[in-house]
Amino acid sequence: MSVGYEGYGAGAPDRAGQAAAFDAIGQRYDEAFPHKEGQLAAGEWLAKELPAGARVLDVGSGTGLPTAKSLVEAGFDVTGVDLSPGMVELATTHVPGARFLRRDVASLRAEGPDGLGRFDGITCFFTLLMLPRPEIPHALRSLHSLLVPGGLLALSMVEADLDDAAIPFLGHEIRVSGYLREELRRTVRDAGFEIVGEDAYSYAPASTDTPPEFQLFLNCRRV
Repeated sequence: MSVGYEGYGAGAPDRAGQAAAFDAIGQRYDEAFPHKEGQLAAGEWLAKELPAGARVLDVGSGTGLPTAKSLVEAGFDVTGVDLSPGMVELATTHVPGARFLRRDVASLRAEGPDGLGRFDGITCFFTLLMLPRPEIPHALRSLHSLLVPGGLLALSMVEADLDDAAIPFLGHEIRVSGYLREELRRTVRDAGFEIVGEDAYSYAPASTDTPPEFQLFLNCRRV
C-alpha cells in the first residue's frame, strides 16, 4: 500500500467517511446542484483546446453529469475516477461511453500495476475540497504527472479559508478545505501549472442546509 500512496506515510489516507457520505447522497447530489454553469464553461474550454479523440481524466467524476457525459459527446476518450463506489455505479449508468474506476486521488499514477497512463486533459471539479490542506499540493503534483507535456487541467475550488473543517452537506457531515484565491493561484503555480484563464461564480445550491458559495475555476496548462 505504501507504494501506491507515495508521500502519505505507511498507508492510505482514511477517507471512508467521505466515501460513505457520497454513497448515501447518490443521485441527490445533482438535485441539490442542478445548475453547473462553471463546470460546463470549463469543460467547453477544454474541449476547444484539446485535439480530436484526446484522452481526458475526470477526477472526482461523481454521477458523471455533466462533465464526463459532455466530454464523451465531444468525442474524447474519457476515464473517470471517484472514491465513492455508489458514484462510480451511477456514472457508469449515466455515461456508458466512458470508463469509471474507484480510486482515491492520492493513488493516481501514470505508470505501474494500476497506472492510468498519461492524459491530454484533466478535469478536477471540487474534488480537492475533500482533502486536508497539506494533501492538496501533493494531489496537484500527481495531476501534473498524469498530464502529457503541455496538457491541460480544468480545476475548480470553493473560495474559503478552511482546513479539513466539518460541514453539514445534504444530511451528512463531510470535511472540506479551501483557499482564498491568491493562495490558490500560488499553490497551483507551485505544482507546475501556468494559469491561462480564470472565472468565478456565486452559487446558491438548491438545498436548505448548504450555504451559498463562491466558486473559482482555473484553466491551467502543465509547464
